[in-house]
Amino acid sequence: MVSDAAVDRSEHRRRLESLSGLLLALFVALISSTVVSIALPRIIGELNGTQTQYTWVVTATLLTATATTPIWGKLADLFNKKTLLQTAIGIFVVGSVISGFSQDTSQLIAARAFQGIGMGGVQALAQVVMAAIIPPRERGRYNGYLGAVMAVATVGGPLLGGLIVDVSWLGWRWCFFVGVPIAVIAFAVLQRTLKLPTLRRENVRVDYLGATLIAAGVSILLVWVSFVDNSFGWLSWQTAAMVGAGVVILALALLVESRVREPVVPLRIITQRQPALAIVASVAAGLAMYGGAVFLGQYFQIGRGYTPTQAGLLTIPLMAGVLVASTVSGRMISRSGTVKPYIVVGAFTLALGFLGLGLVDHDSPLWQVDVAMAVAGIGVGMTMQNLVLAVQNGVPLRELGAATGAVTFFRSLGGTIGVSVLGAVLAHRVSTGLSAALHVPAGSSSTGSVSALNLKALPPEVQQVVHTVYGDATAHIFLLSAAVALVGALAALLLRRITLRTTIDLEKRVETPAVSDPVAG
Repeated sequence: MVSDAAVDRSEHRRRLESLSGLLLALFVALISSTVVSIALPRIIGELNGTQTQYTWVVTATLLTATATTPIWGKLADLFNKKTLLQTAIGIFVVGSVISGFSQDTSQLIAARAFQGIGMGGVQALAQVVMAAIIPPRERGRYNGYLGAVMAVATVGGPLLGGLIVDVSWLGWRWCFFVGVPIAVIAFAVLQRTLKLPTLRRENVRVDYLGATLIAAGVSILLVWVSFVDNSFGWLSWQTAAMVGAGVVILALALLVESRVREPVVPLRIITQRQPALAIVASVAAGLAMYGGAVFLGQYFQIGRGYTPTQAGLLTIPLMAGVLVASTVSGRMISRSGTVKPYIVVGAFTLALGFLGLGLVDHDSPLWQVDVAMAVAGIGVGMTMQNLVLAVQNGVPLRELGAATGAVTFFRSLGGTIGVSVLGAVLAHRVSTGLSAALHVPAGSSSTGSVSALNLKALPPEVQQVVHTVYGDATAHIFLLSAAVALVGALAALLLRRITLRTTIDLEKRVETPAVSDPVAG
């Protein structure tokens, strides 16, 4: 007779085999992003780009990922999840290759926008597939594996990216090419190991109009944020036109979402207390994390003068915090069956970490920066995945993709807005600081025809000015990140107590109409 422990071990091995290709696919998307993030100051410098263009290389990817995430989630409720995941990987690889061949910042921004479509798919579908094969009570344990993969990618990516751009015979273009062979392996492993039945529903409708309106409305507002108070004033016809158009388009998107049968953002789900609070916390955490962490590499390279490889090493405390916190909290959640305490503690820890980063400047001791980064990383590790779990726990399997896509959508939206807004604040403070230090009119090119990010092309005395201005200005955006993270912590505090269920589908413990296949959603 087979013991329960042997059955549990066998089931654990089966799940790990199914998740192997999934985790590898997520690793591809993450490491490709982190490799680029640490090399971005060098990339934009060599392409002679501006701080605004630096911000939009990141924003473009996040924006398209955000817009397509709920679509991928909805498609996962309708079609084969493995096929969709493989499609997303293919799109991501094509975008990576195009990015690697870019000749200027405009081409790079466009290629990264295309790449973001695949990134949105990989990130959303990874959560959906995991939820389809593992009950919520046990998912914390496997979220630890997910967090570990994320941490390895986020630690190894910056190191690899720094090494690539510092090695003369490679160059920054290989930051985009390096993920291609890993993606091919991930595609093959998924084909071999991930087996999920397909649930086909009649009269399928995907809300492409709603997603397009949301993306368009957000894009217009983010473009306005990037250029206001620089190319035109706050009280100007350009501001009125862009803000007015953005608000009208988003209002139309809300109208569409309230009327279509298959909304890309399910208002019925996100207006409930528990999902709504989790989404508010996710938006704040995403805005603080993406918006703050994106500029850490720039702080070390432009503000402190370190090489990309050194900058990659210096960000290890942040990623180590994510790794430890996600793994430990995941296992503790599986044992206790409750998730709210970990979310609340993590959210306040995240705010504390960014507050610490907000107190640094261009010559702060590195131990001070390391401690603040580690604390912020612990906050991220305890909140990001667990907020998704909190939403997934309260919805039936047939709505799992839409609910997961919604919370991931708003988290990515927060990150997109965070990168754009904080980047605009940083660009404004840097422009003002350089103008004052170099005694040139505000708004003019403070470093002539050479980008301030291209340090090698600047005279030594100007390089020192750039270090000081960037190092001091970056701390200001970390303070803003801390304030936003605190809003998310307050939302997490208002969550009701969450007891994780032990079944995959909600219908197994409540009386609701049965679905045709409780495993396949």
